[in-house]
Amino acid sequence: MSRKTAREAAMSLLYQKIFSNEYDIDEFKSMIDDLTLDEQDIPYIEDIVEGFISHKEEIDDIIRTNSKGWKFDRISKVDLSILRLALYEIIYRDDIPESVSVNEAVELAKKYGGEKSGSFINGILGAFIRSRNDSSKML
Repeated sequence: MSRKTAREAAMSLLYQKIFSNEYDIDEFKSMIDDLTLDEQDIPYIEDIVEGFISHKEEIDDIIRTNSKGWKFDRISKVDLSILRLALYEIIYRDDIPESVSVNEAVELAKKYGGEKSGSFINGILGAFIRSRNDSSKML
């Protein structure tokens, strides 16, 4: 399986977490055959979901800060799940270039989100990356 499919699975789990406030990785593992996941994809998916849970407040604050003109509660749940996934990758996964995380997030938004989701997600992620790069230049 490709990382793209693993990303879709991780995004689905983050989406599920919004509504159930939990996820069951064992139940998810039982669905591996249906999703054509490889065993090597499980650690990536677990890292994304468990890592997001550990850093939820920080990641959601970044979304709030960079979604100017949008109330957090009004962001679509699909877009929110994609943003959470991408921001976790950008901040905590050194093995994934920022540009790949942004591009994959935009592709997920085009596939699963609304008509303007790709632009919205690209805007928030771009604003975050620019502000992070600007602050690191000041140090």
